[in-house]
Amino acid sequence: MMFCKNCGHQMDDVAVVCVNCGAQKGVGQNYCQNCGGAVTPGAVACMNCGAALNTIPADATPKSKMAAGLLGIFLGALGVHNFYLGYTGKAVAQLLISILSCGVLAIASEIWGLVEGIMILTGSIKVDGKGVPLQD
Repeated sequence: MMFCKNCGHQMDDVAVVCVNCGAQKGVGQNYCQNCGGAVTPGAVACMNCGAALNTIPADATPKSKMAAGLLGIFLGALGVHNFYLGYTGKAVAQLLISILSCGVLAIASEIWGLVEGIMILTGSIKVDGKGVPLQD
């Protein structure tokens, strides 16, 4: 059993996103993933259960929000922005959709990339694949 780090709602262990708020598994800093209790911003451990909270790795380099957004808008059909951000699963899906359909479905993949590029630039997508916040 685990809890959403964004809203504190109980999640299934195999869930990818929270059914309550839609946040990706492991994304958020408001609640403990172990007990679901509210956590103090910047805390290293949960005050309710003592579990270590995921912190950003010290060697993590923030990615550019502008670069990721523009890659999504202009090269979204190939998933380049998702490769850049570390979301390799989505990136491979976009690439394969475009290539294996011989370009027939590339327009769908391009629309997908365009929407994600706009979401990155507007701040709807705020972190990379490792959970490191994007840099302005």
